[in-house]
Amino acid sequence: MAKLYINTAIKKGHLNPELQGHFSEHLGRGIYEGIYVGEDSPIENVNGMRKDVVDALKEIHVPALRWPGGCFADEYHWMDGIGPKNTRKKMINTHWGGVVEDNSFGTHEFMELCRQLGCKTYVNGNVGSGTVQEMSEWVEYMTFDGVSPMADLRKANGQAEPWKVDYFGVGNENWGCGGNMLPEQYGMMYRRYQTYVRNYHPDHPIKKVACGSNAGDFEWTRKVLETTFRRTNPKDHGMMDGLSLHYYTVPKGWGEEGKGSALKFDDSDWYTTLGKTWYMEELVSRHSAIMDVFDPEKKIGLIVDEWGDWFDVEPGTNPGFLYQQNTIRDALVAGINLNIFNNHCDRVKMANIAQMVNVLQSVLLTDGARMVKTPTWYAFYLYQKHQDADLCESDLDTEMIGDPSHPVPNMTKSVSITKDGKLLITMTNESLTEDYPVEAVLTGGKAVRVSGSILTGEMHAHNTFENPDAVHCVPFTGASVTDTGIRFTMPHCSVLALEVELA
Repeated sequence: MAKLYINTAIKKGHLNPELQGHFSEHLGRGIYEGIYVGEDSPIENVNGMRKDVVDALKEIHVPALRWPGGCFADEYHWMDGIGPKNTRKKMINTHWGGVVEDNSFGTHEFMELCRQLGCKTYVNGNVGSGTVQEMSEWVEYMTFDGVSPMADLRKANGQAEPWKVDYFGVGNENWGCGGNMLPEQYGMMYRRYQTYVRNYHPDHPIKKVACGSNAGDFEWTRKVLETTFRRTNPKDHGMMDGLSLHYYTVPKGWGEEGKGSALKFDDSDWYTTLGKTWYMEELVSRHSAIMDVFDPEKKIGLIVDEWGDWFDVEPGTNPGFLYQQNTIRDALVAGINLNIFNNHCDRVKMANIAQMVNVLQSVLLTDGARMVKTPTWYAFYLYQKHQDADLCESDLDTEMIGDPSHPVPNMTKSVSITKDGKLLITMTNESLTEDYPVEAVLTGGKAVRVSGSILTGEMHAHNTFENPDAVHCVPFTGASVTDTGIRFTMPHCSVLALEVELA
């Protein structure tokens, strides 16, 4: 029997709600059709936003949304997306499918979406093809409450009050699609550009996010920090509040033979996928160690603002649209990542799954007027009470299983005390065949009642528009209170959330 040790008296850190953040780019059907259909659409909408999609996202309490990219961010010129829609400039989306972008979803529409969701705003600025002036004026347009050319323009476009920008990304993937820069080069540009991301709201300062590493490029992290911290007052923390990290789970790699199918996979593919997901643990640990050298007080957050699995597109769909299905395997990928972020909450302050609707590891899929919740949506549903909770000290007996070249723990976990004083335990079981008995031993509190929900099923199980409820959460009744804590059996191929009332 595996032992799970929990000390409710020792808090390891605070779980920012933003650890369960999302990302939506101008890519394929992610925004257009997926989120935004326009005010004149026959699909029920509120100010152009699909009501069914917004309602489903509110169920999982989306805490923060990153926009407009992604690679799209560094070719996006924000003035093309304001003013009357019939006069907005059209452009070719060169990164994603070569389709026409009509800019009908711009700054005002993004802020309206975030208003409906009740979430924080994370805007990504253009460093790769944009100017300092353009970025500075965008910040002024969105946040300045006074008399200025940009504030006056915002008011003329129908928004009298300024918005709040919670996070601002200074460029995206500038080591690649954002300009193919060297780390020292980007570090110098970051120093310059961030200077003009002005805080016009003294009581609501914008948190500035620098472009961080592509997966295991530890040199990028080190050299960007060396450059931004050079000749800088240590109290400035390198002029940044966050440093990003991007990592995708790609089962078969980035070669020409393909990344692997979202639906057609075998046992070996299952374990390889989860093993590559577990690499996030090493990435977060090693990047955090580099950041500790420059920022031992952990003032700068590690912002994992692109994560998730990346498979081959569904047959018959535009290869530039990155549309893929979503199975129980994806729910395990989500659960493993969310547990990792929770357990590193001393450094990881926000994470954004890629992407929200119809793109890569989506929580929702749409087809015309139809919408379906994916297994990944249900994983977020199970984890949502971790938002704004306090991480508890915990330790779980595990063993490594699966592909020896990409092993994964048989189980992962994270444990917190929620805002209402309950103990929340979230766990994943990566095994396709083995159920694991678990005895949870509590110190610092006594369990008096336990309830739970579970997501489980055959590894290929997924929801379709014809059968939208094939995969969903069900009550878990297999946990019982003991003198020392609780006892339960963790079913194979599952994501579990247990809520424990304490004396």
